[in-house]
Amino acid sequence: MPIVELPLIWIIVVDAIAWAFFHIAISLLTVRIPFQWFIRNKHLFESFHFERQGNLWQRLFRVKSWKQLIPDGTMVIRKGYTKKSLHGNDMSSLEEFVVESRRAELTHWLSIAPVALFFLWNPVWASLLNVAYAVLFNVPIVIAQRYNRPRLERLIARKQNKPRAELLR
Repeated sequence: MPIVELPLIWIIVVDAIAWAFFHIAISLLTVRIPFQWFIRNKHLFESFHFERQGNLWQRLFRVKSWKQLIPDGTMVIRKGYTKKSLHGNDMSSLEEFVVESRRAELTHWLSIAPVALFFLWNPVWASLLNVAYAVLFNVPIVIAQRYNRPRLERLIARKQNKPRAELLR
């Protein structure tokens, strides 16, 4: 039972406004996180063994076939880093892309969290729809980052001629 009961049209309006607010606010906050934070905390974004360096995501979800359809958040948040394509194949560009993919992953994990608040004014069925929206909107983007990043890290390692990349010391 919600704390506040609203007519259906107002639930829709409040939900849409709330999601727009949370997406924009979280994006604006994460673009302000210093580049160096993502370098120091790279362990938070490392592939798990079961991900098989991102290959799991291709095998389960055929990421290559849809990742280019993901809209780029820089259309709304102009300060962001566009990840539609590599900005170059030099080491600096590759390393920057890896770091920005960490930022994108963090942004989309954080963008799921506000769904808990939707239980305050939504009936259970509408809250569950919002949970589905939060997951369906954000998890594919996380998956795309977790697919792409290990591939880029392998490329960087090859360019550095090292067995395992020690990215951005």
